[in-house]
Amino acid sequence: MKLVAVDLGGTHARFAIAELHPDRRPTLSETVKYRTADFAGLPGAWAAFAEAQGGVLPGAASIAIAGPVEGDLIRFTNNSWTIRPATLAAELGIDRLALFNDFAAMAAAVGVLDDGELIYLGGPAGPLPADGVTTVIGPGTGLGVAQLLRHRGRRIVLATEGGHIDFAALDGFEERLLTRMRERHRRVSVERIVSGPALADIHATLAMLGGRSIVPRDDAALWAAAIDGGDPLAAEALNRFTMAFGAIAGDLALAHGAHSVVITGGLSNRIEERLRGPLFQDRFRAKGRFEARMAQFPIRLARHPEAGLLGAAAAFQEDQRS
Repeated sequence: MKLVAVDLGGTHARFAIAELHPDRRPTLSETVKYRTADFAGLPGAWAAFAEAQGGVLPGAASIAIAGPVEGDLIRFTNNSWTIRPATLAAELGIDRLALFNDFAAMAAAVGVLDDGELIYLGGPAGPLPADGVTTVIGPGTGLGVAQLLRHRGRRIVLATEGGHIDFAALDGFEERLLTRMRERHRRVSVERIVSGPALADIHATLAMLGGRSIVPRDDAALWAAAIDGGDPLAAEALNRFTMAFGAIAGDLALAHGAHSVVITGGLSNRIEERLRGPLFQDRFRAKGRFEARMAQFPIRLARHPEAGLLGAAAAFQEDQRS
């Protein structure tokens, strides 16, 4: 069967036609991407996609949503869209609808990726464990976290809001960063420190502590300057980001009782070398009495151009097995 796969993030809405197969993972058509800011809500973006497809869409959809999928009204964590699940199918003109948390969909994608799409970052070499929990985590507009449980041939996805646990400072700089963030936020969650927009706060804090002036830049320009190394202060901010990311990923893996970790997303793929290096790896393993256990976690980087869309389709397909 065919369905419309949709990945709704804080900044963009991605659409593709997915085809489900009985013996292998779903296949996707070419992706169409829209800025969420250009539409009042999902129906408007859906209509634009339908027009791009010649006006005819399959009668089923699987939608990954950046936020908790619960209650009568779904509000997005990082944009102004709202969704009413009870009426959405009728609004879109379809017969079958499945809604998933975006990182639950991401975990579903991880469950069907080939070994060649899971790039080695740390821990033992080889494939991921055939059974047990994998922590799936990735920074974007926020910090997404989910669990993938492999058990007796099934792939069970558990959505979480792990990006909203409290941030724990581990050294003097992080204490100063936390203090500065608390001046603007009543509560500082880990995604305030590890997400795309968070790099600007780390950068500004380093500048303040060093008595250095900075030129305001948007997030995309700051990330580019940090990654290419042309701006030493931005590169230092990215190093600090990477250290915090390592500590948070390790904490969540422990809390999940995980056996492996998969890191996802476009930002993560841009900083692959940092994630493979000691800034991330040392902080990931530095868990006191559990340090030896942490060293045994396979850590991989998911590399798929549209993992969110693949995951939306894969989650729908797995549900059909129930």
